[in-house]
Amino acid sequence: MNALPHGTLVDGFSIRELVHRGGMALIYRVVYADGRIAPFDMVMKVPRMSAQDGAENLVGFEVEQQIMQALSGPHLPRFVASGDFSTMPYLVMEYVQGRTLDSWIAKSQGGDACSPGLIASLGAAVATAAHALHQQNAVHMDLKPTNVIIKFDDDGDTSGANEARSSLSFQAVLLDFGLSYYAHYPDLLAEEMRKAVGSPAYMAPEQVVGVRGDPRSDVFSIGVMLYELATGELPFGAPNTTGGLRQRLWADPNPPRTHRPDLPEWLQEIILRCLEPRAAERYPSAAHLAFDLTHPEQVQVGARGQRLQGTGFFTHLRRWIRAAGAQYQASPLPARQIEQVPILLVAVPHRDATETTLHALRMAVGRSLGIRPGARLACVTVVAPGSSTDEDKSETAIHRAMLAMLKDWARGLDLTAHQTSYHVLESTDVAQALVRYASANHVSVIVMGAATHGLQTQRFIATVPTRVAMYAPCTVILVKASSPDHSSNTNK
Repeated sequence: MNALPHGTLVDGFSIRELVHRGGMALIYRVVYADGRIAPFDMVMKVPRMSAQDGAENLVGFEVEQQIMQALSGPHLPRFVASGDFSTMPYLVMEYVQGRTLDSWIAKSQGGDACSPGLIASLGAAVATAAHALHQQNAVHMDLKPTNVIIKFDDDGDTSGANEARSSLSFQAVLLDFGLSYYAHYPDLLAEEMRKAVGSPAYMAPEQVVGVRGDPRSDVFSIGVMLYELATGELPFGAPNTTGGLRQRLWADPNPPRTHRPDLPEWLQEIILRCLEPRAAERYPSAAHLAFDLTHPEQVQVGARGQRLQGTGFFTHLRRWIRAAGAQYQASPLPARQIEQVPILLVAVPHRDATETTLHALRMAVGRSLGIRPGARLACVTVVAPGSSTDEDKSETAIHRAMLAMLKDWARGLDLTAHQTSYHVLESTDVAQALVRYASANHVSVIVMGAATHGLQTQRFIATVPTRVAMYAPCTVILVKASSPDHSSNTNK
């Protein structure tokens, strides 16, 4: 397909330079032909339609047109316009400034390895973007480094990326939705071709047998990118045959630390959990993955993180037998899947709280976790900075004491089916600290007492629970203290 000449007019847009020549489409800079100033830079994507190009080009382009108009948010380009397939198909969207993720991978392959902190920050940004997509009942299905733009939240400048930046400084924008699944539209790719669709190096095992619409497929792809960032290698290579692709239904990659011994065990634990052959053994949602990447000190390191060699023959044999019967099956709504495994925050007061209040909180959390197998629990308390006047009690000692208090409070809960972490936040504004934590960590439910958690002065204005209920980005359960035999709660 020949490129459109500079200055060509298409439905009120004027073609400028060709910025990308891909395998399935050409991308041009465009401006409004009538001289109007656009609110942001724009590009036009035009599918390849030569005799040598496959039908999946047009099917994928139709999918992307539908999805770009249906979805919204800061993690995908803003939609502007689309062209009719009967005349000239095209898609005009925002031109996102930033660096593709493969620029960091190229540095790692060149011997300039990314630090664990930088890898975690980049991975958390991608996981956050994927979770935002899943909440809208869409699954990307083709996440790879060239489809991820990384920019900074503050000024968009990525030229000075370094590990001093926090994970919250990064924002990921996802591109190329031609292979995506959107639950509210017919799955055109599944209808047209019931076969593995995606990029072989990054494709999840279930995609190999035609399963589409599972958010954990995107988690697997993020795991491949994390592995590549950490080692400069692809965990499964880039197979181009069905037999080569099916191997990931039972095979494990070499542990990242065999390539790079300096990697911490917590990072290997995260990467290998993402790459589990069975979706049920991966992170249950991209939000859970982002949580671990932003709280490495809370990662529970097990056999995955400590492993220095691949799994044995008999493990692979059992997986191979199980995978032999793997075949296509429909997926439930992505948003419904992730709603079933939320991140739950419980705000535990560390002073002025009776045993009755603590018991009521424990009972409410137990009920919430009991109906949500796989949910994650974050136990949080908030202390004022420099709250101790005792010279013998350092801030470190206070922090340790608060962590011990949280673990002691949680001891009465059955947490065997739930990942649990403990966090001490420092702030003079308890409500603001809880709301910020919930927003940054994709919390779905906050459980807290209906009392003021000891901040007596706030009784004259809005109490802490009231302010949390007003501003939290999620459901808030306010628990009333009662006797150990009876407890009640109200929902926001």
